[in-house]
Amino acid sequence: MATMAELQEVQITEEKPLLPGQTPETAKTHSVETPYGSVTFTVYGTPKPKRPAIFTYHDVGLNYKSCFQPLFRFGDMQEIIQNFVRVHVDAPGMEEGAPVFPLGYQYPSLDQLADMIPCILQYLNFSTIIGVGVGAGAYVLSRYALNHPDTVEGLVLINIDPNAKGWMDWAAHKLTGLTSSIPDMILGHLFSQEELSGNSELIQKYRSIIQHAPNLENIELYWNSYNNRRDLNFERGGETTLKCPVMLVVGDQAPHEDAVVECNSKLDPTQTSFLKMADSGGQPQLTQPGKLTEAFKYFLQGMGYMASSCMTRLSRSRTASLTSAASIDGSRSRSRTLSQSSESGTLPSGPPGHTMEVSC
Repeated sequence: MATMAELQEVQITEEKPLLPGQTPETAKTHSVETPYGSVTFTVYGTPKPKRPAIFTYHDVGLNYKSCFQPLFRFGDMQEIIQNFVRVHVDAPGMEEGAPVFPLGYQYPSLDQLADMIPCILQYLNFSTIIGVGVGAGAYVLSRYALNHPDTVEGLVLINIDPNAKGWMDWAAHKLTGLTSSIPDMILGHLFSQEELSGNSELIQKYRSIIQHAPNLENIELYWNSYNNRRDLNFERGGETTLKCPVMLVVGDQAPHEDAVVECNSKLDPTQTSFLKMADSGGQPQLTQPGKLTEAFKYFLQGMGYMASSCMTRLSRSRTASLTSAASIDGSRSRSRTLSQSSESGTLPSGPPGHTMEVSC
């Protein structure tokens, strides 16, 4: 591995509404050199003994703030972040204030972005992580976990598409490129057509972020790398699989719903839970941070962390939901599918050896 030199370290204080008794959270932004160029990441909190770092990787068209702030600023999430140091990675050229890459610059492939992660962990002297990735970031973390399974304790993968583009996909992509701009194509990747047609305040905000991004040329390079991704070749029962606990998340009517369902069918059912979220569209971490936070807490509990965590809304409805589910669905051998209303949002704990397919 190439020698890593710290290029930048800036201490900042995150500006956000504070909960009663909460102190401002200090963050440090670093940049390190890797064999594939410089990468920037921001660290919140201090390492906890015998606990992994929460390690996030964002999707195309976003950076760590625009992708994850609504989730990690959510009130109930504070209990989690008090127990874990977290590292938010910006893909090269996606960080705030990033200069535009020169013409002809060869942007790293998604596989090479995954190969940058050991440099970050070595620099920070972190041994294990729990990865949280969205879209392209979910792919990057999955590729890293395949190559370094001993360093990944768990993965939360939102909108993952582990498949390379086929010929039909390429033809459709090329045809769309003739009639649509890069921002429009990326918005179609991030959000459902129903959301885009509705043109809510959220859609207007993210359309403006992408259309007016000063580093749009860099974003296009990341977009091209995503569209040139290799197949992860997941195989249930085979050697190429994720060996850690995995929570797959997708919104109903999301652009990547079919891909996530297919991914679920290829992973180890004893290690995988599948969360399909109602009323969340293409970006559950933006539109349903409360439900995702509760699901994340259960996921961490299943890994042996936060055993005394206070389960708020979901805890109150858990018993009734499980009783109802058992009477309706007790005969299923591989998985349980529980359908709750958007208001309930219940994520039960599945029996050992079963995949949870949950609509909440």
